[in-house]
Amino acid sequence: MKRRTVIKTIAGAAPAAFLSRFLQDELISFLPAGEEAFAKGPFKPDWESLKQYKTPDWFINAKFGIWAHWGPQCQPERGDWYARHMYDEGSDQYRYHVEKYGHPSEFGFKDVIHEWKAEKWNPDELLALYKKAGAQYFVALANHHDNMDLYDSKHQPWNSVKVGPKKDLVGGWAKAARKHGLHFGVSVHAAHAWSWMETAQRSDKKGPKAGIPYDGNVTKADGKGKWWDGMDPQELYAQNHPLSKNSENTGTIHSQWNWGNGVTPPSKEYCEKFYKRTIELINKYDPKLVYFDDTALPLWPVSDAGLRIAAHMYNRSIKKHGKLEAVINGKILDEEQRKTMVWDIERGQSDKIEPLPWQTCTCIGSWHYDRRIYDNNHYKSAQTVIHMLVDIVSKNGNLLLSVPLRGDGSLDDKARKTVEDIATWMQVNSEAIVGTRPWKTFGEGPSLAKAAPLTAQGFNEGKAGPSTHEDVRFTSKGDTLYAIVMGRPANNVFRIKSLKQGNQFGKTIASATLLGTGSVKMTNGSEALTLEIPASAPEQVAYVFKLS
Repeated sequence: MKRRTVIKTIAGAAPAAFLSRFLQDELISFLPAGEEAFAKGPFKPDWESLKQYKTPDWFINAKFGIWAHWGPQCQPERGDWYARHMYDEGSDQYRYHVEKYGHPSEFGFKDVIHEWKAEKWNPDELLALYKKAGAQYFVALANHHDNMDLYDSKHQPWNSVKVGPKKDLVGGWAKAARKHGLHFGVSVHAAHAWSWMETAQRSDKKGPKAGIPYDGNVTKADGKGKWWDGMDPQELYAQNHPLSKNSENTGTIHSQWNWGNGVTPPSKEYCEKFYKRTIELINKYDPKLVYFDDTALPLWPVSDAGLRIAAHMYNRSIKKHGKLEAVINGKILDEEQRKTMVWDIERGQSDKIEPLPWQTCTCIGSWHYDRRIYDNNHYKSAQTVIHMLVDIVSKNGNLLLSVPLRGDGSLDDKARKTVEDIATWMQVNSEAIVGTRPWKTFGEGPSLAKAAPLTAQGFNEGKAGPSTHEDVRFTSKGDTLYAIVMGRPANNVFRIKSLKQGNQFGKTIASATLLGTGSVKMTNGSEALTLEIPASAPEQVAYVFKLS
């Protein structure tokens, strides 16, 4: 039946309201093959129009999310950016790859994907744990710079349903997140595969295989009789283009992240393929949040693909929910761009109460699983994570915490302990985090003077040193003020200078309780509010006083 006939038949038989819904929600099935539906509405694909954006309440209230930054680069268990650095002759990951798998001219990243089976992945069990830990939203990796889609993608044949695990990973994560009542999001990193995978075009400069090209330029024709027979590795590596300026220097890519400084411009075909993949991801899995690992938006300013994706996501959200419920995370945003989405700071945090909601993303270990972190006991402790969370929330931010999974999809016992210890604290104290707002000042204490400035995406994490019982952060909920103290004094007497008698904030405290314990002895002094807790009060990594 032709499209015109179908519409005419429905129009003649259906009420106007039904027809309107049909045209909005169902007509996408009549799009030409390979096209993705673009939602129309108040948002247009330009920066000025995107300034209409308002962060939804669900995200402002959530405060804490957990992220599974998990994909095929976790399979070698050798750390982040494996698919790039395995082609960097002499690097740690290159040497590891040669020893474990063989030379990258013979066993490339496509072959690592083939090894990856995710045989112990249990999203339901993991999401139950993350919910217990107090997470209000969950983010799944949809693709990384390695360019493999971890969902059932019709635009990227190198996807987790066709190769590797042979599973719809994003679909499984989405189902589990919704079952456990967590808002669902995805992270999208594939815009940079174009330049990021250029190392795969190299060859050794010395040794017995000097001059033999790695597998970055192999094509479909080279696969005859191999496991990937019929598939084109260029759909994965995207390396049918000249190298960027100074590409032989592996670190140059950082100065080219904004698609300048000599990077080879991506082709229109590449940009449109990324656009279609991302629109399909949004339409099929309905994430409330999309995290982009890009300067501002993907492929900006060499393409408007990112602008079109943002406008589509916002308009689609309005059509689905009757109001804007969508969140987009972007990095290295100027003051005007921060009005169009939620600013993300990678492995760092702001030093002030930000006027708009923002987010820190960090990891308890390496972004991609690194067994050495486990072996050397280098995971972040629950105390470190909670101190970060408290500081971030006091400044109007959220924390998105990546918990590394092994290649097989399992959570190792040491990472699990960190999550379980976070859960122990959150089950007592989450009311001082979830649903709160910043107070008139975010805090006090010696760590304030040690705060380091942001660099690029962030990267000032931990530079202020450890917090002590003199470090206090404030959150509020209605008329209730929470004072969260980062340690316990030896005499069990806490001093909060910001709340001294006659303080500049005009706040007089009438009563105080310690969450998890009960009422405490309180004295309004001229130098500080003092709060004395019983010696029998249980030890905590941070102490929350509820003040009214």
